[in-house]
Amino acid sequence: MDVHRWLLESEEPWTRYRTRLDLLEQDNNDLEVIRDREEMLSHQEYKKLIRAGESWPGYPLKRHNDAKHPLQALTVLADFGANQKDPGINRIIKRILSRQSDEGAFETQIQLYKAFGGLEGEYWTWMGCDAPVLLYALSAFGLESDPRILAAKEHILSLINDYGWGCSAAPILGNFKGPGKRDDPCPIANLQAIKALSLDPELIADDSVMKGVEMLLHHWEIQGEKKFYLFGIGTDFKKLKYPLIWYDLLHVTDVLSRFPAVSGDKRFLDMVSMITRQADESGFFTASSMYMAWKGWSFSNKKQPSPWLTFLVNRILKRAGLR
Repeated sequence: MDVHRWLLESEEPWTRYRTRLDLLEQDNNDLEVIRDREEMLSHQEYKKLIRAGESWPGYPLKRHNDAKHPLQALTVLADFGANQKDPGINRIIKRILSRQSDEGAFETQIQLYKAFGGLEGEYWTWMGCDAPVLLYALSAFGLESDPRILAAKEHILSLINDYGWGCSAAPILGNFKGPGKRDDPCPIANLQAIKALSLDPELIADDSVMKGVEMLLHHWEIQGEKKFYLFGIGTDFKKLKYPLIWYDLLHVTDVLSRFPAVSGDKRFLDMVSMITRQADESGFFTASSMYMAWKGWSFSNKKQPSPWLTFLVNRILKRAGLR
């Protein structure tokens, strides 16, 4: 079956909606697009995401890849195409905007441990691996030009060094540092930062932002030789997994595909090839790893092809000019 037709016949309105917009380039005002979007907004699973987002901050974040934390629901809502005009989104936005640091970063309630240097206990604060996630969601929701969003982007840009982004955190955290060398780049910080900044057309080819892009490409190039802050590129990295929460192949490739400058880069094309080799004979994609907190969604079913995962891969291919 033709992949596009299969996606449009999916029971997932978010998949049909994004397929029409991103793969078929239909207009937002097309009746089919409007119909699928309205069905998405009324879908029970989508409404669960809204409720999760409205519970922000939920509970103190103990690890940044906690799949059930409301932080992850925000990223999925952003990926699906939710915006500030949709029911519930403005309440979520107000909650996030109410916690902006003096530096400009948006804060998360985090459980801190003295073992990493600094404070112990629950604090509202920011780190380089969570603040960009909130910026990404707010930008995707339609606040790209809001002064508070601009301040958050300026803050992230101020943290760039020669290799992109290192491990950074709020001044209140003192000597806090993740499990790595202070002079090393942090892969997840680079990934989340360029993802958030990729929504700004003026930054998509910015020389400073491209330092983060190059960091990710270089890490792929030296895979097996080097880990940064415990992040390596091995078997688990190459498994297909959603939501795009952590440092893995689908997440990295999806974000890099947003930057036209990498479309012909051999390292990027190698990543794409690693993904496409995982297709079945029909060209559909099945999760090879899953977050148990998202069990029940097609992208967390390792036995059946997932329309949403298949859409994501085909969008990467289209961005790269390979479809």
